[in-house]
Amino acid sequence: MTSHRDGYVALSTSVDDEDNPLATEHSQFSDAGNPSNFNEGSRGGGFSVSADGSSYSYWYGPKGLAGLLHNQYTLGCAAFASIGGLTFGYDQGVIANVLVMKDFTERWPIGPWEVGLMTAILELGALIGALMAGVLADRYSRRHSIFLACVIFCVGSGFQCGAQSLVDIFIGRAIGGVGIGSLSMLSPLYMAEISPPEVRGSLMAMEQLAIVLGVVLGFWAGFFTRSITGSASWRIPLAIQIGPGLILAFGCLLLPPSPRLLILQGKFDEALRSLARLRLRDSSEQQSDPLLQLEFLEIRVEAKLIQQTKAETDDRNGLSTELRSWTRLFSSKYIDRTLIGIAVMFFQQWSGINALLYYGPTLMYSLGLRGDTITLLGSGGVGIVQFLAVLPAILYIDRLGRKPLLEGGGIVMGLSHFCIAVLVWFYQDSWESHHFAAWLAVGFVYLFTAAYGMSFGPVGWILPSEVLPLSVRGKGVSVATASNWINNFFVALIVPRFLAASATGTLLIFSAACFAASLWSRIFVPETANVSLEEIDNLFKSDVGKDDAELKQEIMKQVGLDRLLRELSADVGSD
Repeated sequence: MTSHRDGYVALSTSVDDEDNPLATEHSQFSDAGNPSNFNEGSRGGGFSVSADGSSYSYWYGPKGLAGLLHNQYTLGCAAFASIGGLTFGYDQGVIANVLVMKDFTERWPIGPWEVGLMTAILELGALIGALMAGVLADRYSRRHSIFLACVIFCVGSGFQCGAQSLVDIFIGRAIGGVGIGSLSMLSPLYMAEISPPEVRGSLMAMEQLAIVLGVVLGFWAGFFTRSITGSASWRIPLAIQIGPGLILAFGCLLLPPSPRLLILQGKFDEALRSLARLRLRDSSEQQSDPLLQLEFLEIRVEAKLIQQTKAETDDRNGLSTELRSWTRLFSSKYIDRTLIGIAVMFFQQWSGINALLYYGPTLMYSLGLRGDTITLLGSGGVGIVQFLAVLPAILYIDRLGRKPLLEGGGIVMGLSHFCIAVLVWFYQDSWESHHFAAWLAVGFVYLFTAAYGMSFGPVGWILPSEVLPLSVRGKGVSVATASNWINNFFVALIVPRFLAASATGTLLIFSAACFAASLWSRIFVPETANVSLEEIDNLFKSDVGKDDAELKQEIMKQVGLDRLLRELSADVGSD
């Protein structure tokens, strides 16, 4: 792609194709400078077009913190949707404390197997919820699916905080897991589809920030209630999570609908209004703003391509059609993208992060730290470090890109695990006389956590929603999220036994997984930063066949995008 000077050009738009609802007016758009010194006094934005008009990029504002603050409405919508991630993180943080609370352990004595099963059963429910949400999100809407997921989550939380037996805890965690799994898929999907391209990574990284914030809140809620007499010590922190679930359930109905899904459903006027609202354009600008035209038309091209392709394969058997829509993910056309979503979630879990969250007190005990307060502070600090590490990722993920963060993060995480394993190997029987070694190991735990918070933590939730096209995005994100939960399930189930058998061996397994993740990122992951969702296709080789290319060009002519790009290219050449 080539850009002109700063990447900003002036455009006189006159797209008059009758199939294009934006073709009724003309407008002039320009801005001075570049994304780094963006003029916030204007609507702002810009675009660059190659000389032949075959490729282009556009942005509504700067990147990083300035870009987030430039469009506070979309920032607020994404932040609110990320509450779904907070519910996920809170459960992770709170269960670590509940499992070691005096009243809980005396009321229901449990062994390593029950501990692992109690943690893992939520992941199993989440696996079901993630797959279920993919169908609901495509068939109905993102927002209404979020509402249903919140209701299910609140029911599960109610079972847990009001439990009269261990069976009630298991039932509550299974039901709550369905809600959490659905939200973990729906929230990043919705956030990806409302985000402008220049800050999409930053906005979606807020999902990881919300997860980590939930971990911190859940952990410290349990920490401060642990000394309360009776069952209130664990019922209170388990009940607190109902609050965010209710807030998201009713608040999500006020969020703007996904313009991409509306276009796929043929609701063009409603989609344009929603897109204009998300891009801070008023009703008069809906028909004239060139950036809005460009984004709206490219989404229409993608949607029409999907519909024509789908029409060739649909039949009257609804079940067969639904099954075929899932199997498309593993066809030669989409398999490379689907595997990226599955693999990034696999490496995210086998990095060992959730083992630290679930069994932090156990790990700190194995490192020689004793006493309730020291143990809880040691493992609770993991959440705080991760929270702080996500903040720079939000600010710079669209500037630095996804690949460098994944590659570098994998190496640092692998080295951290390896160093901890070496320290455990040499000092596991003499920590009390080697306090420096013990705290050095804790330092490497924090270093690992910081590296995760800046790499696989946020990027793991971003990539699946970016690499897949609109036609399979909902189900593709479901499969990727299901990969997260099924690997989460196995980690939660077997780590207690692994740690009991060999802490050193467990850490070396995680170390190897982190190094493998870095190598995988370097070889297989494309750089998706600053690329619109509709232009992601150009990064892959599966959609460049002659038939597909000809069909797409024909659709671009039908909706007016081809004409608009030619005018953009002409303006670049004449400026």
